[in-house]
Amino acid sequence: MALLTAPAADVPTVAGPRPGRVAARARSTPGRLTLLAVVLSVLGVLAGVIAGVGLVQRGGSVNAVGSRSGPLTVQAQQLYRSLSDADATAASAFLSNGVEPRSLRDRYESDIAAASASLAAVTAAADTSRGDLDRLTTQLPVYTGLVETARTYNRLGRPLGGAYLREASGLMRTQLLPAAQRLYADETGRLTADRSGGAGFPWLAVPLLLVTLFALVWAQRWLARRTHRLLNPGLLVALGAALVMLAWTTLSWATVSAHLDAGDRAGSGQVELLAQARIAALQARADESLTLVAHGSGGDFDKDFDKSMTALAGDGLGGLLARARQQAGDPAVRAAVIAAQGHVKDWRAAHKQLRDKDNGGDYLGAVTLAIGSDQSSAASAFTRLDTDLATAIAGANAAFDRQARAASGDLTGAAPADLVLTLLLLAGVVAGLQRRIAEYR
Repeated sequence: MALLTAPAADVPTVAGPRPGRVAARARSTPGRLTLLAVVLSVLGVLAGVIAGVGLVQRGGSVNAVGSRSGPLTVQAQQLYRSLSDADATAASAFLSNGVEPRSLRDRYESDIAAASASLAAVTAAADTSRGDLDRLTTQLPVYTGLVETARTYNRLGRPLGGAYLREASGLMRTQLLPAAQRLYADETGRLTADRSGGAGFPWLAVPLLLVTLFALVWAQRWLARRTHRLLNPGLLVALGAALVMLAWTTLSWATVSAHLDAGDRAGSGQVELLAQARIAALQARADESLTLVAHGSGGDFDKDFDKSMTALAGDGLGGLLARARQQAGDPAVRAAVIAAQGHVKDWRAAHKQLRDKDNGGDYLGAVTLAIGSDQSSAASAFTRLDTDLATAIAGANAAFDRQARAASGDLTGAAPADLVLTLLLLAGVVAGLQRRIAEYR
């Protein structure tokens, strides 16, 4: 019996590119041109995106220097200075043996108000240490309460007021000022980080742009050999866009870095030195007054006075003031520091007379030298010194603000310009190579 089989049905084949044909296409001139266009486009877009992201990041850091970390550092420094001045003023006012001079009372109240305002400004920063802020917020009313109790007993002529004043000063020095110092250190660290971020070299963008430039030049030469045309207009446009992008990226980095470095040298760095000098002077002033308040048992305060004065001006013209004078670039700041050094000499001379009178039994004469308005008094010398340091700090802060604004201005419009240049580079690559590819169709 014969086995009958049906004829096999025709199976339709799916048309598709054969591997050999694809390879041949890739090896052909149109294939190489297409691959070259893809590579150049990817390089250009990648370089443009990374350069743009870097510009945005640096712009954010630079803006933070001028609008956040810089001002907050100033507020933290002002907080520390106001607390120190309040302590020194309260001690000086206590020497009046009754109702203190109105000028000292006003200065003390102004210091407390300024410290409260600065504390509120620093508290507004969400990433600030809560422990120190809570300590300052809770302990500042305790300090002011102790001072008011000391004032009350002092008006009544009772010696218990001195004990309360020493307790208030101890609270200030062991709790409030260390907390304020840590806040200042935190804000200074954030300022340093923002400044470093703004001045950081674009290590990824610049090499990518250089690779893109090299690839565009190589593509231009390769096309010239293949097509016997010396120049490709599209690739020339792309090459020009890449060059401008590279120049913009490097020059913006250089100018921003220069402004931020200048702002550090003549601004924030100088402010830090001057603030330390001013605080040392305030601590010395408080120690000078507390030595007299202690009525013969203030030897430790007198030793602390000598330590603060040594930190401030060394044995002559050294110390913090000498460093500030050496680093001062602004003539006005330098002149204020030089004047401050002269007033330190006057203060030391007045303090020596003050101690001689106190040790010789002339307590009232010593008090008069400590808080009197005579030009030769310690109070007058300290006031002139403090005014000079305030002037120098204001000048350094102004220099910092100028440099921060200049750095921010250098990056204005940088990110949009980078986007335009990236699109121009991409359009040049596509237009330049597409015309060559079309010639083979």
